Amino acid sequence: MTQILFFWEPSDPPFTVKRDPIKRNNQLRSALEKRPGFIVGGSLVSWGDEWFSAFDLAVFLWIPPDIRLDRLRKREFTRYGSVIYEDEHRNQLFEEFISWASGYDNPLSTRRSLVVHENWMKKLSCPILELRGDYTVQERLDAVIKQMAERPV
Repeated sequence: MTQILFFWEPSDPPFTVKRDPIKRNNQLRSALEKRPGFIVGGSLVSWGDEWFSAFDLAVFLWIPPDIRLDRLRKREFTRYGSVIYEDEHRNQLFEEFISWASGYDNPLSTRRSLVVHENWMKKLSCPILELRGDYTVQERLDAVIKQMAERPV
């Protein structure tokens, strides 16, 4: 499976330079046109109205904040190592990221958040499978396969 990043430009450190939204959408649209089937991972909130009808199924994954933040901290350490603690600039980026991620469940947040995602999902034309809780990868996979098998062709 090929992974393509659309939101972020290649940069050092990674994930610090956002791609121009028009270029990003054109790149994603072009990539999807070349494939009979695809999986898009991540959030397309604020990417534009064209994406509301682009999918056959949306899967929304939510896990409790304490588990999510623990996993994010471990992921960042696995990706980058101790530099996220030892280098002042990288530590600042890491702490800003964790602070941003910890606000996801705040119902008053107007940025990318649970409320924003829930409102965005209401606009989708496809079925939505919501998996809220700490499920294993296998449990999530089984739920997606079951949902896909039940949908009309």
